[in-house]
Amino acid sequence: MSRFDVFREAGNPMFNDNQLKLGIFGPNVNNSCAMTLAETTFKPNFETNVKIAKMMEEAGYECIVPVARWRGFGGPSNFNGQCMETYTWAAAMAAVTEKIYLFCTSHVPTMHPIVASKMLSTIDDISRGRIGLNTVVGWFPKEMEMFNGKKMEHDKGYQYATEWMEVVLKMWSEQFFDHKGEFFEIKDGWQEPKPTQSPRPVLISAGTSKKGREFSARFSDFNFGYIESMEHCTEWTNYMKKLAWEEYRREMNTFTTGFVVCRPTEKEAKEFYNYYVRELGDWEVANIICDMFGIESSSNSIEFLTKARENFIGGWGGWGFVGTPEQVADEMIRLSKTGVSGTLVSFVDYLEEMPYFNENVLPLLEQAGVRSPVKKEEPTFSDKRNSAIDVQEISQEAAASLALSR
Repeated sequence: MSRFDVFREAGNPMFNDNQLKLGIFGPNVNNSCAMTLAETTFKPNFETNVKIAKMMEEAGYECIVPVARWRGFGGPSNFNGQCMETYTWAAAMAAVTEKIYLFCTSHVPTMHPIVASKMLSTIDDISRGRIGLNTVVGWFPKEMEMFNGKKMEHDKGYQYATEWMEVVLKMWSEQFFDHKGEFFEIKDGWQEPKPTQSPRPVLISAGTSKKGREFSARFSDFNFGYIESMEHCTEWTNYMKKLAWEEYRREMNTFTTGFVVCRPTEKEAKEFYNYYVRELGDWEVANIICDMFGIESSSNSIEFLTKARENFIGGWGGWGFVGTPEQVADEMIRLSKTGVSGTLVSFVDYLEEMPYFNENVLPLLEQAGVRSPVKKEEPTFSDKRNSAIDVQEISQEAAASLALSR
């Protein structure tokens, strides 16, 4: 039985039968994914996050992925400057939810792998098997300077992340082990409890560079990425699946992200988009982030640069789902045909906008067959999960990763 089959058999929502899985991105940071000064009731606090999660569970969403952030990017909005730390966020959310799969986003340079593995196992127990790990190497220089003086060089960052993940996998699967590598030296490594999930918590990562994709193919169950077109989405998904299988004999899925502006009429949707992006968008912070990602004016047209910045303001560079319920649903159906497993979505105002999306778009996705209607009486993932760890399988995965690194 493959690793993915074990996840499915355990009832993990990330591996259910929905062709297009849905989650949300960044409910733990101010402005979530919208770089705007537009008014909103959204607040990145626990109370708001619980309300959002309850709506998601009732509507049948699969997951929530928080943003790991230690400081804002500046600009008038100081985008993402207010942020709930993701391990404590996940533990708190785990205690008040029942079905939704939660991810903990972790900058690996800021957390020792022994501490991370123990905390994740603790949250796994609290959630009854609903915690996953999103690994981030750390790309914002000012943020990394707060911890170790400077951001690691790109390839070295992934070498560090590789060894970090090897240690976490050993902590989850082995009883006692010694480890001596370039970055960590561990004597008699040991942890109890182990994760309750079988074969282990779901792993995701967002590497898009050559090294980032190699890391994701080697360790992750989902490669998280941004799409430039539907054709690009198909190419990226096929590439990642082929890379993971040919290089590491592993199954691999992909997940993307997008922002939603859904209104009764196309005119209303476009007017709100124009309001929060073009009129009240934080163009200063969009310029800061685009420059950081190398989207330079010298090598691109004015039209491309404007569209790129609009996309960041709209929802952190994600795909835009803007229009009527029918138009938004049609675009999501197009996305589902690319082979991608699902998309995270974001809203400017979750509490105001998500109910309309849930009531008017989700039924259309169900009618199209890309999502199944929510079964109110269906057992939750935590009820169906396998309470015993498949130690043999996870040990084999850890051993294979270690062998590949030598």
